[in-house]
Amino acid sequence: MIKKTKLSILLSGVLCFLFLAESCAEGGKKVFKVDNPNYDISPCTGVTRQNWVDASEYILEGAFSYIQNMDDAMKFPKQPGKSYPHDERRVPTEKLEGLCRTLFVAAPLLKEKPDLVLNGINVGEYYRRQIVKLTDSTSASYIPLRGRRGPTQDLVEFGALAISLFTVPEVIWDPLSQEDKDALAKLMISYGDGPTIDSNWKFFNIFVLSFFKSQGYEVNEDLLVKYLNKSLDHYREDGWYNDSPAYDYYSMWAFQLYGVVWSEVFGKKYYPEIADKFLGNFQDLENHYPYLFSKEGKMTMYGRSISYRMASVAPFPFMGKYGSNNVNLGWMRKIASTTLMQFLTHPDFMNDNVPTLGFYGAFEPAVQVYSCRGSVFWMGKVFLGLMLPKDDPFWTAKENDGPWADYKNDEVINHFAKKSEILITNYPEIGASEIRAWCHEKVADDWQKFRSTENYNRLAYNSNFPWQADGKNGEVAMNYAIKNAKSEWEVLRLYDFQKFEDGAYYRNAVLETNEDIKFNLVDIPLPNGILRVDKLSAPLDLEMHLGHYALPEFDKPITTVRKKGATIIDNGEYQLAMIPVQGWDGTEVMHTDNLHPESAKSAVIDAEGKYATSDGSTVYITLMLWKNAGEKWSKKDLMPIKKVNVSDDKNSVEITFKSGATKTIDFKKKQ
Repeated sequence: MIKKTKLSILLSGVLCFLFLAESCAEGGKKVFKVDNPNYDISPCTGVTRQNWVDASEYILEGAFSYIQNMDDAMKFPKQPGKSYPHDERRVPTEKLEGLCRTLFVAAPLLKEKPDLVLNGINVGEYYRRQIVKLTDSTSASYIPLRGRRGPTQDLVEFGALAISLFTVPEVIWDPLSQEDKDALAKLMISYGDGPTIDSNWKFFNIFVLSFFKSQGYEVNEDLLVKYLNKSLDHYREDGWYNDSPAYDYYSMWAFQLYGVVWSEVFGKKYYPEIADKFLGNFQDLENHYPYLFSKEGKMTMYGRSISYRMASVAPFPFMGKYGSNNVNLGWMRKIASTTLMQFLTHPDFMNDNVPTLGFYGAFEPAVQVYSCRGSVFWMGKVFLGLMLPKDDPFWTAKENDGPWADYKNDEVINHFAKKSEILITNYPEIGASEIRAWCHEKVADDWQKFRSTENYNRLAYNSNFPWQADGKNGEVAMNYAIKNAKSEWEVLRLYDFQKFEDGAYYRNAVLETNEDIKFNLVDIPLPNGILRVDKLSAPLDLEMHLGHYALPEFDKPITTVRKKGATIIDNGEYQLAMIPVQGWDGTEVMHTDNLHPESAKSAVIDAEGKYATSDGSTVYITLMLWKNAGEKWSKKDLMPIKKVNVSDDKNSVEITFKSGATKTIDFKKKQ
């Protein structure tokens, strides 16, 4: 243990003050600054590998501002809301999360700087001491053996710890006494050699068993191989793994990242055939996933655990070593560095020196009950790329715009992954990317309340328009809301993919509380927005809304203009327009409070309509368009449609555009 003199305590306090002072931005909020940007190698961002090192130290410095001595736990101020802990029972696990997840940030940094000192604390020594305390029954940080318990959060954190032990054993593992090593092995193996959840969780058992096998301990190799093969069974081509049942960032910051790291540190030596399969799947990643990021390189707000944010780009650094021969590493690095800066330079990202639970700042609708404040350091997996040397091709490639450089503004580019049924769309005119993917989860079955929520149930998710939470008065963004039998506004969440054909993405959906209320949904991406052609069939009269994306309010109030049948809102950055082409009664601009992740105030345009059983099945046609602020709307922009013909049985719709192009929608024909 380091003994602190009064002078050293005073100096560390001064250094901490200077760190906070130098990292302040508007409103006194701490933001990251890119020192010595290099626009020769990084013409898009200026960000270099050294800036990644600086970024990891910046995040870790915030965590260590809570550590005054070697016995202080990595425990941070609780963010109000649903995150745990709500009682003392969960505090040991909260501390374990803080320890193991900040170590994700620290381990690659200790590879670079093994003698790193933060806030007067030797970082390597701190983690060694804290890890040993996990096995000490007299310690407040003690974690008992698994015993007969099933899968727990402790398993997750021990899996993370095993990855860090692989990353920097010379600092964290090797200096431990044999007695401490044996005690830690006994504890961690008790979790690794046990049950898991049929999802990415299997990797936590895999890494625990793999690390201790590499250190000469006896482990359950049959179970290890079983979990490895079961993890491979989750693969669905085009780079996507299914996380039972969702497709989201867990495909990337879990399956793809873990697969390539495991192969690097263990698999190629002990199980080369299995490692080859993971690495083969990893090479597919470039075919689809990078298109989910905007032209600028920013990530899309989509799926659970969004608070991990920048971990979305964690696999990209390994594409220099394990990607295909054709991978555009300059584009990969541009995306990775842009996403890193998307959050580190945002004034709301850090609060209390720790990243918030949210997207940019704290945002309760995006928080899951399994998270505590320390959970956000799972984002530290992005820094595992620093395991790769300075001369790795990922770090030396010159940044570029990838395929966006060849896109034309008057086109829309769709990327469809057949097995996962995911559609990613690129919109060159506005530089946005969009995703449509799985959602079919009832609120009644969703005990953790995340797979049935706005995290998954939107009709689409856009990189430039983060999703807005639903309001109680029918305020809805990028979804339908129907007033149900309880007179409550209920959104769609039970979708079934049908086909992707002729640039149109077909899904069916039913209302959870009344599955006789049936929708046929068709999304047609256009160069400047979305054309929706939807059919509703129901046995009762209904009131419903359909929402566009929402806009946050920044320095000035959001303005509204009505022009040529369109309702247009403008927040000074973007304009959104909605045109009810057929079936709707009109539109309303709904101003909302505390529903948007970027601002306390926001606005959304909702189309309003009534369904009458006397009319039978009804077709609703809607244009949802966008432009940058300051750009003018032409008549052609606002009404590209010349004619609409709906068949008598409502099963077919033919749309003729003013350009002369036609689009036929067939609700019955399945791919």
